[in-house]
Amino acid sequence: MIDHRPAGKLGRFQNDWLNARYHFSFADWYDPSRMGWGDLRVWNDDEIAPKMGFGAHGHADMEIITYVRKGAISHRDSLGNSGRTAAGDVQVMSAGAGIRHAEINAEDETTTLFQIWIQPATRGGAPSWGAREFPKGARAGAFVPLASGRAEDADALPIRADARVLGASLKAGDTARYELAPGRHAYLATAAGSVEVNGVTLETRDGAAIKDEAVLEVRALADAEVVLVDTR
Repeated sequence: MIDHRPAGKLGRFQNDWLNARYHFSFADWYDPSRMGWGDLRVWNDDEIAPKMGFGAHGHADMEIITYVRKGAISHRDSLGNSGRTAAGDVQVMSAGAGIRHAEINAEDETTTLFQIWIQPATRGGAPSWGAREFPKGARAGAFVPLASGRAEDADALPIRADARVLGASLKAGDTARYELAPGRHAYLATAAGSVEVNGVTLETRDGAAIKDEAVLEVRALADAEVVLVDTR
């Protein structure tokens, strides 16, 4: 089963500095049929104006993964962590028992990113934050784990969830395969370009909720960048 979710039919929010699309119910946009997908709770597609961003605010009991597509985002939190995550790279914040943070676009250009929230395997615990560079060349033609709760994904940023966040960069005509175990939920979004997933076409910024597909065949119709979440 592949439920195609075109970008034009996602939830929307816009003000003077944020242009957002919501793949799942979020903030003031509510769709009872889109409350999450397995342990995946939020997938926001954000465009953040230069020198603007999200001021200090709190979270608890959520794994928050940020995949930067263009520009960069600068992070500060109540643990004293700070850092800048640039396009193609990933940061993870495990909110644990509670943390406050700010995410600001300190650049002179618009930043675009995916913000992904996954419910943790257990509640509470000490909060944490980390970021890592992921050279795009390593993702050429194959899915590479970027954040993961699996011990075998040693090169990925750790998350406290039974889940994986993977990325792939595909040239037109290339195909990447991913095996989805029985009972698992997958959600795929096209960051750039267009792809065909088991015969279903996704354009730029579309999403797809996937279940009961043993193998995903993702074929690039044009040069493409895709992000995939595999969760229980």
